[in-house]
Amino acid sequence: MTLLTINSFGLELAQPICDVLSKRKIAYLAFDAKNTDLPSELAACEQFVCSNKYLDALGGLEKFVEICRGFKIKNITVINEKADSFAVNTELGGKLVHVYLPKSTSDITPAQNFGLQIVASMIASENHVAVGDESSLTMLRLAKKVAETDVTVFINGPTGTGKEVLARFVHNNSSRSDNPFIAINCAAIPENMLEAILFGHEKGAFTGASTANKGIFRAADTGTLLLDEISEMPLSLQAKLLRALQEKSVTPIGSNDDIAVDVRVLATTNRDIPREVRAGNFREDLYYRLNVFPLNTISLCERADDIIPISTVLLQRHCKTAAELPWLDESAVKALTDYEWPGNVRELENVLLRALVLHENGCITKSDILTDILSTTMQSRVDQDARLSEVV
Repeated sequence: MTLLTINSFGLELAQPICDVLSKRKIAYLAFDAKNTDLPSELAACEQFVCSNKYLDALGGLEKFVEICRGFKIKNITVINEKADSFAVNTELGGKLVHVYLPKSTSDITPAQNFGLQIVASMIASENHVAVGDESSLTMLRLAKKVAETDVTVFINGPTGTGKEVLARFVHNNSSRSDNPFIAINCAAIPENMLEAILFGHEKGAFTGASTANKGIFRAADTGTLLLDEISEMPLSLQAKLLRALQEKSVTPIGSNDDIAVDVRVLATTNRDIPREVRAGNFREDLYYRLNVFPLNTISLCERADDIIPISTVLLQRHCKTAAELPWLDESAVKALTDYEWPGNVRELENVLLRALVLHENGCITKSDILTDILSTTMQSRVDQDARLSEVV
């Protein structure tokens, strides 16, 4: 079954959309048909994309919907490229989406073309990685190669740069993709609980263990286990993790039995692990066991062409329906791409949430883009005005 199909008839954005999907490593089938002679691959596809001109060629919406029902198509996106303003309307319980795009400036780059990027994000699967920068494209190509093997991967990068997103990409493109993906933040769990959560425990193994628990290694059996912020794991537990990786088995607390597990392990950190090894904070043998294939994420300011693609995904995440999606005008796009983003994607998400609160008439402009520096300055002014009013 083909998940995503695109009819390029009358759709000027067809090739740019296909280019964006290819960069995001999203499979699709593109064809050109002006009548009902559609490819068999359309049957039961997840998403069918076409121009409103195709509806006109068929004789209207009713005929179009009838054809789609005949193919058992699950979701349909119809694009109107000559609209006066951006809008998204839905019919058939959200299964039919009409996207109205204003004509974009000819000199705008694909990575900064909000209309192009938002359409690509709307028609793609939820778990895809939105990228546009060449450095990120190189990383995805490498990650896809790594995903096709079963080696352990160590992902290093600053906080908020998408390490878990990259880990999920590796899992979703691996032979284990239909099996569990379980992530655990090693920094968020107390040392006395982390061992039991990882390896499981028997009933009565310790105070409060009223029932047995198999642990997340066994829960992730045949799938992928992500050890997030592994550099925060206590040294005493690192030795037990090393043994589990070497022996491919775990021993629950309170048991003498080794239980075999088939788990691919991915790990992430924002620390300089070789330095942590030299400082005695991280086991050298565990580092080499995990670092079979290293991947590195970089700061958002070093990949400016990722900013708008990522923004479209974040806006979708925080809008309850597609109809609520706002337009990012060129001034807002410039404000976002000119900023350095010291807080990386987490800061970008905060800024977009503010913009969703502030924007009017379905359009986010430069004045709605309040970065942490600007919002801090604005709050200082508010506080200052409040103090002055109290004096007066």
